[in-house]
Amino acid sequence: MGKLIIVPTPIGNLEDITLRAINALKNSDLILAEDTRTSGKLLKHLEIETPKRSYHLHNEHKIVEQLINELKLSDLTFALVSDAGTPAISDPGFLLVRACIENNIEVETLPGATAFVPALVNSGLPTDRFVFEGFLPHKKGRKKRIEALKDETKTMVFYESPYRIVKALNEFSETFGENRKCSVSREITKLYEETVRGSLKTLKTHFENKTPKGEFVIVVAGKGMDVD
Repeated sequence: MGKLIIVPTPIGNLEDITLRAINALKNSDLILAEDTRTSGKLLKHLEIETPKRSYHLHNEHKIVEQLINELKLSDLTFALVSDAGTPAISDPGFLLVRACIENNIEVETLPGATAFVPALVNSGLPTDRFVFEGFLPHKKGRKKRIEALKDETKTMVFYESPYRIVKALNEFSETFGENRKCSVSREITKLYEETVRGSLKTLKTHFENKTPKGEFVIVVAGKGMDVD
């Protein structure tokens, strides 16, 4: 049978790719990419000419079975990448990994870049126990999801877009209390990387008065950790 390799790619700074990841991309028979244009820029930078095929949120359910059949009937190696970071972490990948495991196809996952780990460590909030919530629903189920975390004592980590960062901080403030400790990181590893720390109230005001840009990671302290 073939093999699937999960290959993390840089979340911003192109130097944040491992030698092992580069070799995996070079030596694979096919690269499954969330957006072949985005991945194409990285591959061109690395001088990698491995063929690419689209594998994204809107087609993964349709093509998983086809990919599994290709791997079962060959000794090919497929590498899976997302636009940035580690595949299957708030990105497509879970369905393919699960299908490979169910069909006894080898899966190898390489360590590498992901946004929430540096944001969590840089927050100054407890890192020994935390919950990763990823992106909240845009509308349906959003309030219920936040309410379910009202009594969570572990540090909570969320992804958010610049269009909803103020909304998220306001919702967290209403549910967790405006004095709850929080840290917001944006543009991690990029030129304008920034981390702002304080209470939910302070950070909400900060981003209301400053046009938010980039991709955000919000780290919220667990219950019982308010700003003095």
